[in-house]
Amino acid sequence: MTPQDLFQYLLRLGDNTLVLGHRTSEWCGTGPVLEEDIALANTALDLIGQTQMWLGYAGEVESEGRSADDLAMLRDVWDFRNVLLVEQPNGDFGQTMMRQFLFDLWHDLMLANLQKSADPRIAEIAEKASKEVRYHLERSTDTVVGLGDGSPESHRRMQAALNLLWPYVGELFVPDDIDAAAVAAGIGPDPAGIGAQYRNLADEVMARATLAIPSDPFAHKGGKSGFRHTEHLGHMLTEMQWLQRAYPGATW
Repeated sequence: MTPQDLFQYLLRLGDNTLVLGHRTSEWCGTGPVLEEDIALANTALDLIGQTQMWLGYAGEVESEGRSADDLAMLRDVWDFRNVLLVEQPNGDFGQTMMRQFLFDLWHDLMLANLQKSADPRIAEIAEKASKEVRYHLERSTDTVVGLGDGSPESHRRMQAALNLLWPYVGELFVPDDIDAAAVAAGIGPDPAGIGAQYRNLADEVMARATLAIPSDPFAHKGGKSGFRHTEHLGHMLTEMQWLQRAYPGATW
């Protein structure tokens, strides 16, 4: 695997957690109840912490002197490599938690595989992150089940959230040349190889939540690894990067 391919691979991992972490942080101070407000903020902090590790390593691999902060705050929208799922708007609380569950399930499976990576640094980061992500998955699963199998109104909202977000799931399992290089080098798993396990686990959770998965996960929206973004990411980056853009190099 070339250094440039490894750099792109690490950007994908870091950009996913960065964008979802920022999206989740938008709930801070506006959660439906105090406990959920704090839980969402903690989830966002975990994801941003993981971003620091992934993008920090990416900067080292790139060897151009860019730090994790530089990669997060000084790239334009077309340079981000996250999947489209994580940049979708929060919507209501149910939509946020459905998005979280759909990502958490993939994230948990991905990190389990990355802990066996031939790259010791990737394996180390994955091991650290997996402890946090396992809690994220437990919490998002419980919430999706509780709301899906709750009142008629909560069930309606969760089904609407699933219908909206499920078409973005397929992108998680579409391999490309960088994934193939990662597999060949023993760096990471074949995305398609974890698709069946993901679907089986998702089916179990949605059955408990009395929710119906609307379509095949591989009939998906969007491109691979964030090469085509919706307008949502541009708006989000405007908010996330405004301080660095307005006051370049600012420190405090």
